[in-house]
Amino acid sequence: MSENVTLVNHEELKAFVCNVFKTAGLEKEEALFHAEALVDTSLRGVDSHGVMRVPAYINRMLNGAINVKPSINMIRGSKGLQVLDGDHASGFTVGRAAMEKAIEVAKEHNVGAVGAINSNHFGAASLYARMAAEEGMVGIAMTNVLPLIVAPGASEPVTGNNPFAISIPTHGEIPFDLDMSLSKVAGGKLTLAIKKGEKIPMDWATDSEGKPTDDPQEAFKGFLMPMGDYKGLGLSYAVDILSGLITGGAFSHQLKSMYAKPQDPSLTSHMMIAINLSAIIGKDEMKSRMEQYIDQLKETPMWDGSEMRFPGELEHLKLIERKEKGVPIPTKTFEELQQVAEKMNLPFTLQILGE
Repeated sequence: MSENVTLVNHEELKAFVCNVFKTAGLEKEEALFHAEALVDTSLRGVDSHGVMRVPAYINRMLNGAINVKPSINMIRGSKGLQVLDGDHASGFTVGRAAMEKAIEVAKEHNVGAVGAINSNHFGAASLYARMAAEEGMVGIAMTNVLPLIVAPGASEPVTGNNPFAISIPTHGEIPFDLDMSLSKVAGGKLTLAIKKGEKIPMDWATDSEGKPTDDPQEAFKGFLMPMGDYKGLGLSYAVDILSGLITGGAFSHQLKSMYAKPQDPSLTSHMMIAINLSAIIGKDEMKSRMEQYIDQLKETPMWDGSEMRFPGELEHLKLIERKEKGVPIPTKTFEELQQVAEKMNLPFTLQILGE
């Protein structure tokens, strides 16, 4: 294990994080959801959106940027298409409420699309897409972000990395689970590289002048590069329009950075879609056809002798591994969690594995 990484037990980590969020003002059940969501994300190897984010979220709750006692209500739409006002709550709270409503609507109308405005950062988009897959539905989750992607030839950012996720039930051990931001990499990977003291690839980001850099500190001050050049840019525009523009929420430069503006609500908007597959295909047939689909993928010959994987499989394998061996988190994050506990007068209950 690297000296820049500390290994902890996932159950201890979940209990500690839950206690922190509860102390910050969330109801017990809501605090537990936050803890489970963040620890699960770290367990799956998506460290940039896992427990590394806890100190920033807590700081925003304590300073009032995130409303810990929100009143979330439907403000427009009906039947299969609705919009919720998140009342500046945590993005985890708003995202879950929106997908739960989309699932509820889809059970009656077969498709449910629920937008949400006045929210905040909601972590990994796959958290919400999987909620629908667990109900036997297709889940689609997306969110907009303050512009931080530079277009080829542009001298300032034009759109956010605007992540989206699609989860499709397989009725097997692992759902089909695709989660991606529309920048070359998620901005959280820059933060993770900073915490680990590592360089980044030159094609990930630019400095504040638009010049390629391998320094994550300079990249954090600059811009991200789009995934797939103009293709990624176009998809990013679409996610911003679907999440923020059509719902009446904030979009593009109207949004605020959770790091540059730590005391302000982010004004983030989301769109959650649930598709009730039972209207067109039975569970047994879906299971059989997905098995056939995945088997065909697995039979693909690989020149390097490796095994073909499908979206969500690597994360599932990582989850099994980390539940057994422990969750590696940057030592700097471990120290920040200690500082959070001290600031909130809480016992620091995390033990380093192997000591």
